[in-house]
Amino acid sequence: MSKIVVTGGLGFIGSHTVVELQNQGFEVVIIDNLSNSSIDVLEGIERITGKKPIYSGIDLRVKKEVQEFFKTNDDIDGVIHFAASKAVGESVKNPLLYYENNLGALVYILQELEKKEKAYFIFSSSCTVYGQAEVMPIAETTPIQPALSPYGNTKQIGEEIIADVVKVSELNAILLRYFNPIGAHPSAEIGELPIGVPQNLVPFITQAGMGLRSELSVYGNDYPTPDGTCIRDYIHVVDLAKAHVIALKRLLDRENAEPLEIFNLGTGKGSSVLEVITSFEKVSGQKLPYKIVARREGDVTEAYANTEKANAVLGWKTLSTLDDAIASAWKWEQKIRSK
Repeated sequence: MSKIVVTGGLGFIGSHTVVELQNQGFEVVIIDNLSNSSIDVLEGIERITGKKPIYSGIDLRVKKEVQEFFKTNDDIDGVIHFAASKAVGESVKNPLLYYENNLGALVYILQELEKKEKAYFIFSSSCTVYGQAEVMPIAETTPIQPALSPYGNTKQIGEEIIADVVKVSELNAILLRYFNPIGAHPSAEIGELPIGVPQNLVPFITQAGMGLRSELSVYGNDYPTPDGTCIRDYIHVVDLAKAHVIALKRLLDRENAEPLEIFNLGTGKGSSVLEVITSFEKVSGQKLPYKIVARREGDVTEAYANTEKANAVLGWKTLSTLDDAIASAWKWEQKIRSK
């Protein structure tokens, strides 16, 4: 079976994608420098799939390490690239970290793939490339607005870099623009485990539910939305991971219509911050402490996906509800805190 590199493969989305790849018989090589993940995730993957993936701890920001890796692993069939810093707020405070990490690593990987006779690449993109879209839901044809954060800008620039490389090489690529991944594997063997204070909503909610955080800060309740809080499209991470495997097979089987294809991945439904809180209270059976604070720089008002293209072309759609995803995240949080 094909040998696939998954960068950031011990991270939240990466680890769930590794599970789905191994369940489909792929040989997986993980690259992860553990900057926002744990080596323990390898064991969780092995417990689910019965097989431990190959692991490399190289730093993708170091060009020589990337060159040596691809020289040693010259039988790679494709790369799924997750490795990137991903917090909007942090990117506003530390933009150079984001430009170095998110763009430098991408360039070094593409330089190696460009040398191959055939190369297949899946890019972990984001709905942040759309900025604040003027019309909902957001389709792949929605005009790209100026990014509202350095993080969003790195995704926009990353897509542009890939598009330029595809034009002058044998690289075939799919850009997956996904919305807000949440949840955990139903086994509770892997899930979202941010280092330090969570930058994303759901892990902060579950940590507050466990009493690890005194309360959740809701950034603004004066947005032009039904309840005044920001709206996002929350997609279960397992649904998202399965889409990566489908996209990869599309490339490997040469079914892609163009050398570069783009798909939105989401549920097609927007949920507000307060609705996510309500969902947590429903599945956990407990009240969540939260307070309304000032808006956070870089946040868009609302973003949810038009998923018609992914549904029709990839034959993929989400299966889990918001409550399903929140329940799995809560199960995971309870398990890791009981150790």
